Formats: sequence, structure tokens, C-alpha cells
Amino acid sequence: MDKIKEEQLIEKTKKISVKEAASWSVMDGFGLRYITPYALAIGASNTQIGLLSSIPSLLGNLSQLSTLKAMKKWSRKKIVFLGVLLQAIMWLVLIGVGTLYFTFNLRDQTPASWLVIIYTLLVFVGAFSGPAWVSWMKDLVTKDRGDYFGKRSKIAGVVSIICMLIAGFILDYFEKTYIFLGFIIIFFIAFLGRLNSALLVLKQYEPEFKEDSAAYFSLTDFMKKMAQNNFGRFTLYYTLISLAVNISAPFFAVYMLKDLNFSYVSYMIIVLSSSISSLLFMPAWGKFADKYGNVRVMKICGPLIPFIPILWIFSAIIVNTSIPVLVYLFLIEILSGIIWAGFNLAAGNFIYDAVSKQRIAICVSYFSILSGFGVVIGATLGGFISSMNFSIWGITPILFVFILSGVIRLIVYLTMDSRIQEVRPVNKFEFSEVKHKIKTISLHKFFEYMDIYPIKARQI
Repeated sequence: MDKIKEEQLIEKTKKISVKEAASWSVMDGFGLRYITPYALAIGASNTQIGLLSSIPSLLGNLSQLSTLKAMKKWSRKKIVFLGVLLQAIMWLVLIGVGTLYFTFNLRDQTPASWLVIIYTLLVFVGAFSGPAWVSWMKDLVTKDRGDYFGKRSKIAGVVSIICMLIAGFILDYFEKTYIFLGFIIIFFIAFLGRLNSALLVLKQYEPEFKEDSAAYFSLTDFMKKMAQNNFGRFTLYYTLISLAVNISAPFFAVYMLKDLNFSYVSYMIIVLSSSISSLLFMPAWGKFADKYGNVRVMKICGPLIPFIPILWIFSAIIVNTSIPVLVYLFLIEILSGIIWAGFNLAAGNFIYDAVSKQRIAICVSYFSILSGFGVVIGATLGGFISSMNFSIWGITPILFVFILSGVIRLIVYLTMDSRIQEVRPVNKFEFSEVKHKIKTISLHKFFEYMDIYPIKARQI
């Protein structure tokens, strides 16, 4: 194949990949975002909510060890297609789990336990294709990754927000009649969205993959040398952050739906506030990262991450004041979305920059496995503590979980952040330049810089 034709195929595939991301967002907005409310609706305990966040992540990431072997036999395209297709089918099985509780009136812990098992399989088959997809994308997106993935994430985010809105109103409508029917509707739409993703994967071009056996190294070798190399230290940092974050992350939904007695619409509003702010700021973070480096973005966002769960604690005080707790949490989650948009985008792009083409699949697998262990430890610890029965100075178990998560996040940042270095040439960041731009920028220029100006939106 001549170079010009291949470049045309790559550009076409990059556009299809954006559509595929939008289809994934249908699954995200109608399915993934409501898996915890679904678990609570079928009687899951706080311990099971913790397992729902930890076990799927761990086993899913461990599956990626087998992906490396599969890539020796199958094309990356086939691996990704099978993973996406099986993930779509799992949503139909999840609907079946609800029949145990709502149709057969099985009101013990059995339906929730089966939910953990089936959802684990859903995450497992999706995670299995992860290294193959990352390796594939590294061949397709060779420059301006921050800008491309920022725009890709923005479009996917818009679709996810719309789907979350619709799903929230569907559940709110059926909450007073037959809530299971609401979940059947939204999970079936999630199935259709993921099925469309599988079909779009088939339309994408895959450049020839050349395996380099000399680039292989074992997980044990990687762990032994983690402290001695930049990517290893980054992996350790992200793993510890994952541990700290997941002490509290699975239980924000529990806190809203059980402790604050939020409706599904109120729950949706809080979740959407974070998603919308992430959507708006993602392109700006992408451009900033391309210019000043991914490490710079992580250094800006890192020290702010510990304050997110701490701010949630004050909602327990605001409940007894004239300030609407919904408004307070809405504002917190707007800030949270801005912070996590930058951190997650920078962390994802850092992997592409720090790892060679030959070792990207291996490194992503090991990175995912180790961060998955962090998720398991964090969510399990959070589930254990939140299931306890105590109150210290009005601090309930879930509020204590928020405090613990914030403290550990801060400790991780203070001990690990300075050990990670940028791996590509970037411009020197000058705060005075930012101050000047803020003073001189017009509203039109602001929207243009954020990449959300209506004319640009129509051009995409």
C-alpha cells in the first residue's frame, strides 16, 4: 500500500474512532453511570457496592496479561471487536439479573451478588481489548495527541451527557410505578450503543502490527525496576492515587441516594455537573498539555484532587441550613470535573509519550493491572468502613471514608508528584503569560480557545 493511501485510511479511521467513542458514550450514559443505582435498587449492601467497583477492575486488568499473548495470534482489530461485542451482550444479561429481584421476588443478597459477577464479566471483556486498542491508536495518532483526544473526549462527553439526562428522566418517571422497567429500557439502549461500537470497529483501518519479542519484559521485571525509571514511578503514583480515590468514589452515589435521599433526577444533576465541566475544559487541557507538557497539567491538578472528598463532607452541615445541598454539591462537582478532566487526559497522554511503540501494549497492561490493585484495595477498604455502625462528632462511616480518601490523596501527591519528569520537549510554563491572556481575552476568544464556539461545533 502506498503511503498517501495509507494516510487517507488513517485519517478516515480517526474520524470513525470519534463516532465509535460517541457510541461508547451511549453505553456510558445509559448504562455505566447507573450501575450503582441499579445495585441499590436490587438491595446491594455497601460492601457489595465496594466489590462492584473493585473486583471488576482487578480481574479486568489482570485479563490484559492474556491480551499480550492474543496479539501474537490475532489482529488488534479482531481482539477489540470481540471485546466490544461481548461487552454489549453483557447488558442483556444484567437485565436478566434484575428479574431475580423484581420478578421472582428474591429479596436476599443473591441478585446483588450476581450483579457483581455479571458486571465483572462486562468489565473483563472490555478491559481485555484495552492494550490492543491503545497499541492500535498509537499507530494512528502520531502527533498532537492532546488535541485529538481532547476533541474526541469532548464529543463523547456531549453524547454521554445527553444520554445521562434521558436515562435520569426515564428512571425518575418509573420510580413511582415500576423502576425495573426503567432500568430495562436504559440498559437495552446501552446494549444498542455498544453493539454499534462493535460495527464501527469493523470499519476502521489497522496498520500492520510488527511484534518485537526483544521488547518484552515480565510484570515481575517491571515491578523490580519501577522506582528506577520514569514510567515506573508514574505507574506507582497513579496506582496510589487510584487506591486513595476509590476509598470514597463508589460511595458518592450511595451517599446521595441513601443518606441524602436524592431522587434520580437530583442524582443525575450532580453527576452531570462534573461531566459538563469536564467536557468544556477537556479541549483546553489538551491544548495546554501539547504546549506545556502532560506532567505540568498533572502538577496543576494533582494538589487539588485531595480537596474534592473533603468538600463533600460539609454537605452534611449544609443540609441543616438554608443553603440547598443540591446547589452546593453541584458547584463542587463542577470544580471536580475541571480538575479530573486535566489529570485524566494528561495521565492518558503521558503513557503514549513515555512508552515506545513496541512496548505500549505491555506497559499499558502492567499499568492497568497495578492501578487495578489500587482500586481493589481502596474500594474494599471504603466498603468495609462504610458498612460499620459508628458516629464520632456527627461523622458517619461514609463521611469518614471521604475524609480518609482526601488525606491519603494528599499524602500520595506530596510524596510522589515531584518524581515524575516530562519525556518530550515542551515550552516553559510562565504564569505571567497566563495572567496576561486572562486579562486580554474576549468572550469570543474564550469560547474559541475552549473549542466550544457554535461555528466550530458544527464543523466537527
